[in-house]
Amino acid sequence: MAAAGPSVFLLMVNGQVESAQFPEYDDLYCKYCFVYGQDWAPTAGLEEGISQITSKSRDVRQALVWNFPIDVTFKSTNPYGWPQIVLSVYGPDVFGNDVVRGYGAVHLPFSPGRHKRTIPMFVPESTSKLQKFTSWFMGRRPEYTDPKVVAQGEGREVTRVRSQGFVTLLFNVVTKDMRKLGYDTGPSDTQGVSGPSPPPGRPL
Repeated sequence: MAAAGPSVFLLMVNGQVESAQFPEYDDLYCKYCFVYGQDWAPTAGLEEGISQITSKSRDVRQALVWNFPIDVTFKSTNPYGWPQIVLSVYGPDVFGNDVVRGYGAVHLPFSPGRHKRTIPMFVPESTSKLQKFTSWFMGRRPEYTDPKVVAQGEGREVTRVRSQGFVTLLFNVVTKDMRKLGYDTGPSDTQGVSGPSPPPGRPL
């Protein structure tokens, strides 16, 4: 009797929120979470995290380096709703209040291997100068009540935002059983960890 084929595939991701560029700000920390479709489920690792506070490097880059680890595994029956990582960066204003300095989101890489992504960040803007002054004076800048809205399209067209800074992430991606379910993510689709390929012309 033939063994039953797999009914789900796995997406295994580890890496790190490496660094950020926010020329106007210092002493920032980062939060991350994942947004994914209803057919997806986390099976291992952490779905959210918060980094340490970091200060700008002393060199000309003035990079904010976190090297904050990411490690998560998802299972799914289809690629619809492929996971996105949502980032929120916070730091102190002139009054010492923690305010948002940037939101951003990107899909986890589709193909196995090592990937580097630089995400442009943005912040919501007040709709009037009076609101802008009031929010600055009260230390309550515009921000999303749920950062996951960044990864969704509904209502985004009515939100006024301003670009501000970049965050760089590193991903190491392994997929399992995607090809067996009929999905092709490229020639390096990994069905577990394999050794080196034999030289051409040699029998397996």
